[in-house]
Amino acid sequence: MEERRASATQQADIALANLGYKSELPRNLKMLSVLGLSFAIMAVPYGLSTTMSYSLVNGQSVTTLYGWCLVSIISLCIAASLAEICAVYPTAGGVYYWSAMLSSRRWAPIVSFIDGWLTLVGNWTITLSINFGGAQLIISAIYMFDESYVIQSWHTVLVFWAIMLVCALINAFGSRYLDLINKVCIYWTGASVIIILVTLLSMADTRNSGKFVFAHYDSSGSGWPAGWSFFVGLLQPAYVLTGYGMVASMCEEVQNPEREVPKAIVLSVAAAGVTGLFYLVPLLFVIPEVTALLQEANDKAGGQPIGIIFKHATGSAGGGFGLLFLILGILMFAGIGSLTAASRCTYAFARDGAIPGYKLWRRVNRRFDMPIWALVLSTAVISLLGCIYFGSPTAFNSFTGVGTICLSASYAVPVIVNLSQGRVAVKNSPYSLGRWGVVVNSVCAVWIFFAIVIFSMPSALPVQADTMNYASVVFAGFAAIAGLWYLVHARHNFTGPPVLRSDSVGATEGVAPHDSHTDSPDYEKEIK
Repeated sequence: MEERRASATQQADIALANLGYKSELPRNLKMLSVLGLSFAIMAVPYGLSTTMSYSLVNGQSVTTLYGWCLVSIISLCIAASLAEICAVYPTAGGVYYWSAMLSSRRWAPIVSFIDGWLTLVGNWTITLSINFGGAQLIISAIYMFDESYVIQSWHTVLVFWAIMLVCALINAFGSRYLDLINKVCIYWTGASVIIILVTLLSMADTRNSGKFVFAHYDSSGSGWPAGWSFFVGLLQPAYVLTGYGMVASMCEEVQNPEREVPKAIVLSVAAAGVTGLFYLVPLLFVIPEVTALLQEANDKAGGQPIGIIFKHATGSAGGGFGLLFLILGILMFAGIGSLTAASRCTYAFARDGAIPGYKLWRRVNRRFDMPIWALVLSTAVISLLGCIYFGSPTAFNSFTGVGTICLSASYAVPVIVNLSQGRVAVKNSPYSLGRWGVVVNSVCAVWIFFAIVIFSMPSALPVQADTMNYASVVFAGFAAIAGLWYLVHARHNFTGPPVLRSDSVGATEGVAPHDSHTDSPDYEKEIK
């Protein structure tokens, strides 16, 4: 068994070398662990809970339930599109690397630079939104026991910083246990959904009708036209079903990454879709009157209605908190997992010299077997961004919006480039979409263009300074930093992944067509 594991690790390291990189991270993760990481980052019950107000304001039951079904199907198309590329280029650079390798030599540097920054900002802001939403959820739990409690902005930010510190410490000192943490996440999430489902339906004194759950649509509170409001409300499912592509950054810590990581990406989205249905339907059956619920949540619970729903259904603050505790457990898995992916993304982008101070951020600490400085940078940037909440109480909306926009756009770039090149690079992929490839890739591209537009909009009208969706402002700020860095340094020094500087590997060759090069006559020599 040990010899087989060692052989698989050596094969993966050789394949990585052919993609232009030296292996620096231990390969101790398996498919189930990567699946758990992806599942943790999406954190379905937690993500749906913290963003519930989006769909309730913009259509209530119909938007919540059918919006989830629609985005789940579209997300499967995106996941499949990414998986077939990942199987050919399994590196920690993820979509950034794929964009470079799929592009022509002339355009590869600028395309990969843009996509790399989209990925980096997306990783940081998704992690930010996960942990900041968790801080709001923890603060809202106080209101369940003390209705006179008045939330202050600094309370929320301090709790957010505490969550970030815990997640960073676990990533730094518990990196060897990430495999176990990711696996436990799967069982915790599944058990939590079952417990919440049974508890809500058995303890609620009153239940809504099937007509309300499956056919009620009311967008009058949003201010948007009824039809358009449905699409604005899709930010809830789109935000939850976004982080699966982040796990590509773990490719260099997985044995047989060209098989295991693509499989985990697709399976995690399918599992998330089913989990979401089992979570949402019971909630809609026991949810109290929506207008009053949202008003109470905004005035007293930091905009988080889930604790109020649990308390209303169970009839007690203790019972409600018991269910909320399960969601908070999922929060910690999500916070740890998303920061893991964000730090690996930072490391991968830094080792190609694409961010300021890259010589420091690309270092791997041999004591912890991880890029500790990339973790420090990610934690610091995310923690500082949380300060935006002092200026805008709707900052969480901006965090979720910009995270969803950046990650979605980063996924679109390699898919569109792949389409424009006639999908030549993935024709031998182990997970090739075959004749359905053009259709599936096109659905992916069209949806992402549409999503970027609708997720830049405020969730409700009229718009005021303190209710504006500042996603575009955060996005523009990072764009300015990236643009300045490109003009000052990258324009003259950044050439994309190192393999592009050599003629030894073709831009569309990858590793999958050669089965990690195990069939090469030089394989045994390379192993020795």
